[in-house]
Amino acid sequence: MAKGTLYNKVWDAHRVAQLPSGQMQLFIGLHLLHEVTSPQAFDMLRERGLKVAYPSRTFATIDHIVPTDGQARPFADAQAEVMMQAIEQNTKEFGVTFFNRETGRQGVVHIIGPELGLVKPGMTITCGDSHTSTLGAFGTLAFGIGTSQVRDVLATQCVAIDPIKVRKVEISGKLKSGVTPKDVSLFIINRLGVKGGIGYAYEYCGEVFDNMSMEGRMTVCNMAIEGGARIGYVNPDDMTFDYLKNREYSPKGKAWDKALHTWKNFASDKDAVYDDRVKFDAAEIKPMVTWGVTPTQSVAICQSLPDTDEVADPGERKVIDMAYTHMGFHPGQKMTEVKIDVAFIGSCTNGRLSDLRAAAEIVKGRKVATGVMALVVPGSMQVRDQAMKEGLDKVFISAGFEWREPGCSMCLGMNPDKLIGNQISASSSNRNFIGRQGSPAGRTLLMSPAMVAAAAIKGYVTDVRELISEGV
Repeated sequence: MAKGTLYNKVWDAHRVAQLPSGQMQLFIGLHLLHEVTSPQAFDMLRERGLKVAYPSRTFATIDHIVPTDGQARPFADAQAEVMMQAIEQNTKEFGVTFFNRETGRQGVVHIIGPELGLVKPGMTITCGDSHTSTLGAFGTLAFGIGTSQVRDVLATQCVAIDPIKVRKVEISGKLKSGVTPKDVSLFIINRLGVKGGIGYAYEYCGEVFDNMSMEGRMTVCNMAIEGGARIGYVNPDDMTFDYLKNREYSPKGKAWDKALHTWKNFASDKDAVYDDRVKFDAAEIKPMVTWGVTPTQSVAICQSLPDTDEVADPGERKVIDMAYTHMGFHPGQKMTEVKIDVAFIGSCTNGRLSDLRAAAEIVKGRKVATGVMALVVPGSMQVRDQAMKEGLDKVFISAGFEWREPGCSMCLGMNPDKLIGNQISASSSNRNFIGRQGSPAGRTLLMSPAMVAAAAIKGYVTDVRELISEGV
């Protein structure tokens, strides 16, 4: 059993009581809401005559259903307008802070939490969204919950949860040119499996993570859930503290000094005990791209697609065969032979400023290939404004990309940004499930923002390192 890890320390600091079911009642330090999973939870409060227990620990925004190509009200999608009206009414009635467009702080929920300084080391954080694991990058226990649990947290600021094990995921060495945190994520999922993390929290450590930016760490923790882990986290360090300093909701003055002392104590002990350990060498990691219908079905850009006959597990072979049928690919094929129809840069995984900068470096001075629809969707209004201040919007527009307003956009089919028919999308998002991008016949290839940019320029899946070399 794990001991002395950040997971153990944060868990112990937030334990309230053990329930008759055997689960632990855990106090939640920060509760984030969006428009999709919160309406029913608020209705449950009304039915019971309950209030939000700690409005000061609860914050809401809109992201999933909001259109990105024009946000005049009422929304063209009637259901989206109903959901928008619901979160407006609910946050007003229950006294919850709501970051709508009028505040200038609207954006994808997993992006605005850190940029506003709401997320702090040592916290427990929940949201009705599986990718809440993103926020573990700050040394927190952050995890997604269902709508009934959203109700519970609103009403009591607690959630009933089972403890999990801790796996130390260490990557030594330095990443090579063209290899990004997204590639690190896909590599880990490929090696450990889409179900490999079930029952675990992943502690990411080693030289690669020590040198990775906070935004990069968020990308890796975001995709912990795609490898089956409930939680992914990185121990807080000076990079964490530098990121949080002077943010809107970060402590100031003497309160900052006191908080800093507390935060440092949550890091895992040097002699911490883990339930499992895995170690990789950064030299093994190359630009990655998914080819199938789960995030684990991926290859390095220089590799051929796998032969089904080489897979021992009958169940896994069945999934691979189904993926080949859906995608229209075959064993031995090179992904660099695959033409794309759509290029999407954005999402809670890769819609941050550093992601847009990386893609713009590839796009600058080039043009989107004929027949490719390419769009860039900033993850928040703050990301949008800073990107425009740096002129990134002009770089993308000049190349033939569409520059959109903040939202989840084409990450999932809950807004107007969707694939049509069996289009192939090069996407910087986190899931390539069948129908994920809005069309049941659509095909999604996950890759880094720089790789998406390269595919948009060439018109087919491309090793981004080739374009980096051309630009030298």
